[in-house]
Amino acid sequence: MTRKTVRIAMNGVTGRMGYRQHLVRSILALREQGGLDLGDGTVLWPEPVLVGRREHALREIAGRHGLEHVCTDLDAVLADPAVDVYFDAQVTSAREEAIRKAIAAGKHVYTEKPTATGLDGALELARLAHAKGVRHGVVQDKIFLPGLLKLKRLVDGGFFGRILSVRGEFGYWVFEGDWQPAQRPSWNYRAEAGGGIVVDMFPHWEYVLHELFGRVRSVQALATTHVPQRWDERGKPYDATADDAAYGVFELEGGAVAQINSSWAVRVNRDELVEFQVDGTEGSAVAGLRGCRVQHRSATPKPVWDPDVPATEVFRDQWQEVPDNGAFDNGFKAQWELFLRHVHAGTPYHWDLLAGARGVQLAELGLKSSAEGRRLDVPEIVL
Repeated sequence: MTRKTVRIAMNGVTGRMGYRQHLVRSILALREQGGLDLGDGTVLWPEPVLVGRREHALREIAGRHGLEHVCTDLDAVLADPAVDVYFDAQVTSAREEAIRKAIAAGKHVYTEKPTATGLDGALELARLAHAKGVRHGVVQDKIFLPGLLKLKRLVDGGFFGRILSVRGEFGYWVFEGDWQPAQRPSWNYRAEAGGGIVVDMFPHWEYVLHELFGRVRSVQALATTHVPQRWDERGKPYDATADDAAYGVFELEGGAVAQINSSWAVRVNRDELVEFQVDGTEGSAVAGLRGCRVQHRSATPKPVWDPDVPATEVFRDQWQEVPDNGAFDNGFKAQWELFLRHVHAGTPYHWDLLAGARGVQLAELGLKSSAEGRRLDVPEIVL
């Protein structure tokens, strides 16, 4: 067995997602399992180079996990020929420039979404990467969740017949930060810093809908700021200038309609923080992060609307749980493995910067739809 080191510049690991999901639960988890076996006698050994502005925070993380390489000079890291891959989990407003530099330096690029603050910038990154010949990928973690993998299994197996509609509910109450610390950083609620739930979540909904049900053809959205004042990490009040809730209707290729509510100002009364109900002519399903329940046409009950009589049916009990039928790894780690295989073995990979640009496009059009109060077509984009 030959071990080959792949050195990954990881920018943004002091943030919540960059640290937990990408460094600890993906790259370090790969190291704990002995590397990534490519199946041809080669094992890839990921060697992270922690990049960021706060050297003390980087060194604390490196010391905690026994890592060697820390740097606050992105240009120096990108100039190092030993670095193979650049990964970006910074705030959105800083991402586009850094990715441009990485592409110019000839590094393969893997990045969180959204890839840029606007469609023009996102498309330009895709074109630059294609012209440079580097491999590139965008994190699209939701489709690797166990619940959505089960849902995709149902779609691919024809369980639904003709799919009619998709209804999604996502969100939870994010504390304002005054009497309890907020679960999300304050920049998420500042439009000038690239915050907002449309910018954050519509790129997710684009690839979930695209991968499972069909390309989004039109969008009609209402974005709003339900909580206008919050308190930042230092306990200081600030005005929330970005949207914290969005209500979207998406027309899909093939005729199905998706309706998805996204909110950081909602208290959870569902089994999981995100749930999708899919209804088709032959059956329905409700999928969350991990679970998925189904009700086939042949087992559908016949409720009768009568508001004067107490309900005697427990509707949730009339659904059947979809079995796991296999082990599910962490979704971020699973996609990291696919991307690293793509980089070093050329295996197929379509979650690239063009796919990332589609997410940016949907967010941009969603905000425009909300501002103008009308439904907008979503043109297909190409390089």
